Amino acid sequence: MLLASKMTINEIQNQIIDEFSLFEDWTDKYEYIIELGKKLQPLDEAHKIEENKIKGCQSNVWLISVLEDNKISFYADSDAVIVKGLVSMLIRVLSGKEPEAIVEADLYFIDKIGMTQHLAQTRSNGLLSMLKQMKFYAIAYQAKLTK
Repeated sequence: MLLASKMTINEIQNQIIDEFSLFEDWTDKYEYIIELGKKLQPLDEAHKIEENKIKGCQSNVWLISVLEDNKISFYADSDAVIVKGLVSMLIRVLSGKEPEAIVEADLYFIDKIGMTQHLAQTRSNGLLSMLKQMKFYAIAYQAKLTK
């Protein structure tokens, strides 16, 4: 199996789709999302500040990014287990990628695993807000790199 850092965004998305296809029902899928959240490295308390909070999320979600060697690493945390799992999937797909790839990424895995139909409206909005913030960081880094 390839390391996520060597895989393309679409390869990682396809891997997630394959993982979710192993589950029969949504109870199992939710449990898997919660497991993914539990594996997410906790964010240092120093980063859990208002300016790192995602606007538009019902739960508290903090997201930071770091640009290193022209690749963005994302770090996040949440006080809600499902949301932590959701953000961990976004991090898995987008972290370690170049800003341009993140900006242009079409994250189809969310629909393919049935997430859009099974999330409450507020969670869907929150997921969209997290994705927008990640793309916003990528746009900002992209602009900085092309100066």
